[in-house]
Amino acid sequence: MTQTSTGERIALFPGSFRPFTAGHADIVARGLELFDRIVIGIGVNPAKSVADIAALVAPVAALYADEPRVTVEAYSCLTIDFAAACGARFLLRGVRNVRDFEYERDLADVNRQLSGIESVILFSRPELAAVSSSVVRELESYGHDVSQFLP
Repeated sequence: MTQTSTGERIALFPGSFRPFTAGHADIVARGLELFDRIVIGIGVNPAKSVADIAALVAPVAALYADEPRVTVEAYSCLTIDFAAACGARFLLRGVRNVRDFEYERDLADVNRQLSGIESVILFSRPELAAVSSSVVRELESYGHDVSQFLP
């Protein structure tokens, strides 16, 4: 694995994470086995107010308050630019199925060509494979209890 100039292996785990699910937490836990530090980057629309951004970051940051190797930050630029700004040489990507993997593999090739940043793609554990932010949001919109999917 390539290392930063400090010798620290840092990975950026980018996404919108609304909400942050058990599947995401699984990827972070497994990523900590590979990297010295993980930055969870919550991509936000630059048109959102600061209060909206804080509302996205705060619950995820609270989950990792006792884990010094994980930081949570919002960003509103290209993912590869943010990765470079926070010293990450790797993008940590989580996938739930083969179709997701094919998309992420193609995206990894583009990122590598544009920036030299490598991607590490991890499959979520099987019991969490169907859990994604979009699925949880949809269930929630129909009034279903989604607490079992949240970390």
